[in-house]
Amino acid sequence: MSRPVQFNTNVKVVEMPEGYSGEGFFATSFDKVIGLARKNSIWPLPFATSCCGIEFMATMAAHYDLARFGSERLGFTPRQCDLLMVMGTIAKKMGPVLRQVYLQMAEPRWVIAVGACASSGGIFDTYSVLQGIDQIIPVDVYVPGCPPRPEAILDGVMRVQDLVGQESLRRRHSDRYKDLMNSYGIQ
Repeated sequence: MSRPVQFNTNVKVVEMPEGYSGEGFFATSFDKVIGLARKNSIWPLPFATSCCGIEFMATMAAHYDLARFGSERLGFTPRQCDLLMVMGTIAKKMGPVLRQVYLQMAEPRWVIAVGACASSGGIFDTYSVLQGIDQIIPVDVYVPGCPPRPEAILDGVMRVQDLVGQESLRRRHSDRYKDLMNSYGIQ
């Protein structure tokens, strides 16, 4: 007896950018094509220090499968990644190391603060714990939770994808972006 065929309903459909199409061609702006390519090929760099890192491992596993979102390749060198995922408690002594990792990443780069500790210091309101990584590097998306569920991490990645897909190629050269970097002491 044969089993019925089951289809994977969790496959993410790539949305086509706005444009003009005809028989055998499709025309759109360069910004939209680059945004679509970047959005669906984000390479994350995990910076995990505690329990949020375990939830991230679950997110990468087969049940949740972060690879569905174009983030299949984890990089452990900042020069090859464009999404820094900071997960867990960051001690003040680790702050300069985290900042150095961020600075070694090539532009464009994005940052997710995963969990309460990376976002705000969590339950550790002490002199030795950094009260949010946004004190040393800019953060694009915050994922709440202690620790956040894998679904929340996936939601954070999808929010970064939305930012990446809509970002102008000239945004990184704008005065507003330069002022943001200067406020962190980054040239």
